Amino acid sequence: MSDVESARFRQLLGRFATGVTIVTATDSQGNPAGMTANTLTSVSLVPPLISVCIDRSADMHSTLEHARAFAINVLGTDQEALSRRFAEEDSGRFEGVGFRRTEGGAIVLEGALAHIECERYAQYESGDHSIFLGRVVGGETSEGEPLLYYRGGYASLAR
Repeated sequence: MSDVESARFRQLLGRFATGVTIVTATDSQGNPAGMTANTLTSVSLVPPLISVCIDRSADMHSTLEHARAFAINVLGTDQEALSRRFAEEDSGRFEGVGFRRTEGGAIVLEGALAHIECERYAQYESGDHSIFLGRVVGGETSEGEPLLYYRGGYASLAR
C-alpha cells in the first residue's frame, strides 16, 4: 500500500479541530523563542507527560533540542493575531508581547487561556518532525474560550 498524497493528508486531518498553542522556550543565547503549534497531546498521567511535534526545519526545533524547560501557551479566541504572528518566520515575534519567565525557566505569555510548564523529558525522531515530550511541572489557567484551527482556518466554539 502506498502513502496518501500530501494534499489529501492535509485535507483528511483538516477535519480534526485542534486547539491553538504557542510553544515557548529560551534559545541558546538566552533570548525568548516561540512558534505556533497545534500538535499538543496528553501522553501520560503518571508521570504527567505531554508531547508536541516540531518540524526539523523550524527554528524552534534547535531551541527545544537544547532547552531544559519549555511552555505550551494555550490561546483564547481573542489571540488569533498572536497565533498568526508566531506562525511566521520573524525574529521579532516577541516585540511588544507581554511574557514572563517562571522559576523553572519556562516562558509564559500574558493573556493565554492556560500555560503548561514543562521540563524537557525526551525527544524522538519521526519523519520530518521530532516529537518532544515534556514532563508537566506546573501551569495556570484562566477563563475564556479556546482558539481552534479547523479546515485550514481559525474557528471558535459554537454553544
